[in-house]
Amino acid sequence: MITKLDKNKVRKKRHARVRVKLSGTAERPRLSVYRSNKNIYAQLIDDEKGVTIASASTQEKDLGLEAAGNVEAAQKVGELIAKRAVEKGIKSVVFDRGGYLYHGRVKALADSARENGLEF
Repeated sequence: MITKLDKNKVRKKRHARVRVKLSGTAERPRLSVYRSNKNIYAQLIDDEKGVTIASASTQEKDLGLEAAGNVEAAQKVGELIAKRAVEKGIKSVVFDRGGYLYHGRVKALADSARENGLEF
């Protein structure tokens, strides 16, 4: 049986393996996703400069969410990060799912970001 600690350790190992191949630039930043039990976070990162260009999360007050750890909340975060990216003139990104399975909240965030103008 896999415990919670082992599960996260496996995820971090998977994420490190993928991060060797993924890198964001100023023209095409990395859309990084972090998912906790209660919230979901998204960042646009320029790895060459080591700078976060834009970010969005379920903890922001202006989203007005009742529950932050569900698919609907992830869709709103995807919509918000896409709007912030388009405002800064970014249309294309590299998607970094953070070692999580492309399912549920991570998929909802990605699909919502695509619908609102991001390409990956």
